[in-house]
Amino acid sequence: MIFIAVKFTIRPERSARWLEDVAEFTRATREEPGNVFYEWSKSVDDEHQYVLLEAFESAEAGAVHVNSEHFKTAIAWMPDAVAETPQIINVEVPGTGWSAMAEVQPRR
Repeated sequence: MIFIAVKFTIRPERSARWLEDVAEFTRATREEPGNVFYEWSKSVDDEHQYVLLEAFESAEAGAVHVNSEHFKTAIAWMPDAVAETPQIINVEVPGTGWSAMAEVQPRR
């Protein structure tokens, strides 16, 4: 599985509507056959930073993603929205998705 984490720091005048701006891109990516997950979170330390966690079944599925029309469309407008170059971690990991954490479980 390909696991990717990206930190996007958004221009202050655009950050409040970031999730709205990426909504169509997010929907289209989640519908890709090789997508495992595609999830946005907002930083608790920086009000203008969003963190994207995404995974694809394989390197081939990741290549399909970056060659898709919705990816190309997003990459074309994102430079106008970001305040700095996004930071990324892109690794291949064993597994097929999220696993249960052994150290923390609900009390009964």
